[in-house]
Amino acid sequence: VHVMESGGDLVQPGGSLRLSCLAFGDGESLDAYDIGWFRQAPGKARREGVSCEQSTDGRTYYASSVEGRFAISRDNAKNTVYLQMNSQKPEDTGVYYCVLHPFIRHAAAMCQLTQDLGTWGQGTQVVVSS
Repeated sequence: VHVMESGGDLVQPGGSLRLSCLAFGDGESLDAYDIGWFRQAPGKARREGVSCEQSTDGRTYYASSVEGRFAISRDNAKNTVYLQMNSQKPEDTGVYYCVLHPFIRHAAAMCQLTQDLGTWGQGTQVVVSS
C-alpha cells in the first residue's frame, strides 16, 4: 500500500484546514488499517503523532496540543483518511504525514509509531501565520 497526502496550505491563526490522505496500490480495504497523522515542526527531527484511530472499533487518540481542535476520520469507500484542523495556531505549523499500519490495533500506540514502521506518505506542508 502507498499513501499520498494533500491539502496543506498557508492559513491564518484561528482558521481551518482539512488534510486528505489517499491510500492506493493494495488489495486490502482501508478499514483493515490503523491510521494516523503525524507532524514534524520546523527544525525538529522528531515526528509527533497528533491524531490516530484504531481499525477495530474506531477509538481515537489525540495529542494534548490538538485535542478539541483536530478530528481524524476515514472514508473507507474512497480509501481516504482526513484530518480536520480548526482553531489553528502558529505552533501547528509543520509537515503533516499520513501513516497506515495493519495491526497496531491501539490508537495511542499508533501515535507512538517510529518512521521505520508502517506506511508513510511524503507529507504536506501546513503554515499557520498571519
